[in-house]
Amino acid sequence: MEFTCKELKRLDAAMSEALNLPRNQIEKLIKNVGVYVNERLTHKCSLKLQPLDVVRYEFVHAVESSSSYEVDFDVPILYEDDDILVINKPPFLTVHGAPSVKEATLVDWLQKRGISLSTISGEERHGIVHRIDKETSGALVIAKNNEAHVALAAQLEDKSMGRYYLALIDVPLKENVVVDLPIGRNPNHRLKMAVHKEGRSAKSAFCKLACSKDDKKELISAKLFTGRTHQIRVHLGALSRHILGDSLYGFKSHHDTIPRVMLHAYILYLKHPRTGNMLQIHAPLWNDFDDYLRHHFKKDEIDETITLDHVINGFDSHNEWLHKNT
Repeated sequence: MEFTCKELKRLDAAMSEALNLPRNQIEKLIKNVGVYVNERLTHKCSLKLQPLDVVRYEFVHAVESSSSYEVDFDVPILYEDDDILVINKPPFLTVHGAPSVKEATLVDWLQKRGISLSTISGEERHGIVHRIDKETSGALVIAKNNEAHVALAAQLEDKSMGRYYLALIDVPLKENVVVDLPIGRNPNHRLKMAVHKEGRSAKSAFCKLACSKDDKKELISAKLFTGRTHQIRVHLGALSRHILGDSLYGFKSHHDTIPRVMLHAYILYLKHPRTGNMLQIHAPLWNDFDDYLRHHFKKDEIDETITLDHVINGFDSHNEWLHKNT
């Protein structure tokens, strides 16, 4: 595959624009694999291209990783075709392996199903385009080929793909609110992120849905305009609110009766990478989340509140609270 440069530009910038891929993926391709400029191999990202220079590149096949952990679970499939797979990730399932992970992951499950993506940089990603924390549940899309991966990565960049979340918090919000505060690594705790003036820009919107029977807890929905690590949890912390079960960010439970972060990616929306048609996919609540709602909230109110239309319409741009903050 190749393209012809149209103007004076750095190699990595020209490729990022031509392939519509993030710069960091392009840098990996150039440094790890190399590309040809006018049939001469280069690994230099900063190489200055001239108009009419021809850049040739290849999607290389990665060496598939292996795991010694037995995959003794299954994952609900919400949608599948030749290009994408959408699953409802269970809580407590890690997406990617790491030295600290001592159990089978979602990637191991994907390997078992034969879903394996060869990325442009030669790094085995198994189609993982975006992630969800281990304790968070809900909708997650996996690309089944390189073309779908490239298209979905571009949608993440231009925000045409996204999710609506449901969360249970320890103190009701005063009102619907947009939080626009930069997020960076917490300098005092390597596992945490924090609002930091030198962090990356981050914006979240939170919408009130229903209060618990005792008015002490609240079900809210959340929509992200950026995709920072732990963004919902950090921005709620800036409002002095915490997700139930989120002890890392300050939730305190007297009896530790909530074993995980009660955050669920409820609705996923995206453009199909091949057809361009809009898809809206709903991930049903897992039993622990649903049981908490049924026990602590009014059933009629919950049934009315967490319909797809109600959750989505809460963030409609016609709503003054959101429109004036975006």
